[in-house]
Amino acid sequence: MKLSGSWIVPDWPGKPANVKAMSTTRFGGCSAAPFDDGVGGLGWNLGDHVGDSATAVNTNRDLLQSFLPTPVTFLSQIHGNMAVDAESLSAGCEADAVFSAMPLQVCAVMTADCLPVLFSAADGSCVAAAHAGWRGLADGVLANTVEKMRSKGAQGITAWLGPAIGPNQFEVGEELITIFERGFGSVSHCFRSSGVPGKYLANLYALASISLKQCGVAQVYGGDYCTYSDPSRFYSYRRDKRTGRMATLIWRE
Repeated sequence: MKLSGSWIVPDWPGKPANVKAMSTTRFGGCSAAPFDDGVGGLGWNLGDHVGDSATAVNTNRDLLQSFLPTPVTFLSQIHGNMAVDAESLSAGCEADAVFSAMPLQVCAVMTADCLPVLFSAADGSCVAAAHAGWRGLADGVLANTVEKMRSKGAQGITAWLGPAIGPNQFEVGEELITIFERGFGSVSHCFRSSGVPGKYLANLYALASISLKQCGVAQVYGGDYCTYSDPSRFYSYRRDKRTGRMATLIWRE
């Protein structure tokens, strides 16, 4: 991975040279507090549903668009498991993952603690982006995305786990262990006691890796960040409640 100014450039083994990706941070835009950059400057909030001014969001999205090959259409994310083809995507589409086999078609998701996951076929013929909060993750959003990519002929799929709330900060109730065990089997290593009775610290990165390996994606990379613990770089809903959204994007050249 490389940091390039206001964004992260995902780079992982197995990602073909014709596949391009980026993950924004809170730096570089024109949003005022509480959507700022965390260190006293303006922020790069891309969410139009969080209470930021429409003018700021539109300017921030125009800035993002200047780095992309074609216009990006954002999903209306609902913490579900649906993956849609970017070719038929329209504004307001309710889904949590998007895939494409078309050159220059941008696939994008927005997050602020939930896990963004990027996918690429080994030959770069198909790419995808998924938004995986714990609900979508438990309901199979990653497996559904992989299945849709394979329906396009994708083989040798690899994945990159983008910035999400880390395993030392994501406190959840004991019921989540039961929920994940229903679909994932043994997940005890993905949870540890938080020190509060009935509360555990969940590892979204580890849970995502289990889901991916169960559907045949053995090469899984990333998972190096914690949005909650890094307020000078990332927005975090769990930390701040009222905050901005970052985007994680991928496309084929």
